[in-house]
Amino acid sequence: MFNQQTRILVTGANGKLGQLVIDSLLKTTSPTQITATVRNAKTSTELSAKGVRVIEADYAKPETLDKAFAGIDHLLLISSSEVGQRAPQHQNVINAAKRAGVKLLAYTSILHVDKSPLGLAEEHLQTEAAIRASGIPFVLLRNSWYTENYAASAKTAIARGVFLGAAGHGKIASAARADYAAAAAAVLTSSADQAGRIYELAGDEPYTLSQLAAEISRQSGKPVAYENLTEADFKAALIKAGLPEHYAALLADSDTGASKGALFDDSHQLGKLIGRPTTPLATVVAEALK
Repeated sequence: MFNQQTRILVTGANGKLGQLVIDSLLKTTSPTQITATVRNAKTSTELSAKGVRVIEADYAKPETLDKAFAGIDHLLLISSSEVGQRAPQHQNVINAAKRAGVKLLAYTSILHVDKSPLGLAEEHLQTEAAIRASGIPFVLLRNSWYTENYAASAKTAIARGVFLGAAGHGKIASAARADYAAAAAAVLTSSADQAGRIYELAGDEPYTLSQLAAEISRQSGKPVAYENLTEADFKAALIKAGLPEHYAALLADSDTGASKGALFDDSHQLGKLIGRPTTPLATVVAEALK
């Protein structure tokens, strides 16, 4: 349980989600209670300016983690961005958290990971198993997609008059990155015991990519249609657009998963946890079009 003596640590705090988690924490928590770990402190002057303790630590370098985690009560493990290396990197964090006597370990997993068809799910499953095996009290934040992942393609779609994807008519219950950050902050600072809780976190208003294309068209005043491709063709289109092959494969696989319901949930746990409706699709699209 959280109190004024609880010390919180956010890993990967230089990332987009990490920065938003810190901002959410600072709304209710003294910066003296917050530690942020980053790979390079020289790039983290904004965090330091907010009064947050910043310390260098790297998931792949266990020796850096012990120093960072010393005296920490609640720790947020934001999943590594290095797909394919996540499981061993996360294991390093879990081991260090256990050595440090962390009282609550929160982890950003993926929606319905135990039945997800997404290729991304495997490393999250491995991490969840490692957390359970560690004996550390834990809470799992199973996040759906960031709406920004799709909205980032809005300007390209307007220029071409088409939004490409492979999600078919699959409903996507995504939410803004800031919504997931607020959820993480709420768990880390909750006065209620969070140990053992599993949250399936998703947006309040699901949409299809056809509906997303229509929203982009509405806001831009220009025709944008959704074109559904096969997974292979969508991957090829992403590579042609300049994406690395491994990243293109990941996005194409995720779209195919979305067509099978992998990014849909209607339990509204995210809105309940943050105490407000999740950010509407229209709001995220408008931000992307600025």
